[in-house]
Amino acid sequence: MATVEDLASRVERLLLRHEELQRTARLLERELAGAVQERDSLRSRLNAARSRIDALLARLPADAPGDGTESAAKGAST
Repeated sequence: MATVEDLASRVERLLLRHEELQRTARLLERELAGAVQERDSLRSRLNAARSRIDALLARLPADAPGDGTESAAKGAST
């Protein structure tokens, strides 16, 4: 049978381990929050870049001279 001292020692170790796990959980929560913030920032930058590319594509003429479509068509017919 375990003595009171043994039980007290085990409880102390459990309390210390619990505190360690709480600290670790807080650190992980902060790290996760930072990763979420970085992801959101990157997602926003990606959307802005897509918008800029879409705007540039919209400015291109439908059949721009020298875009290669005419020479490709001629090469296929010969």
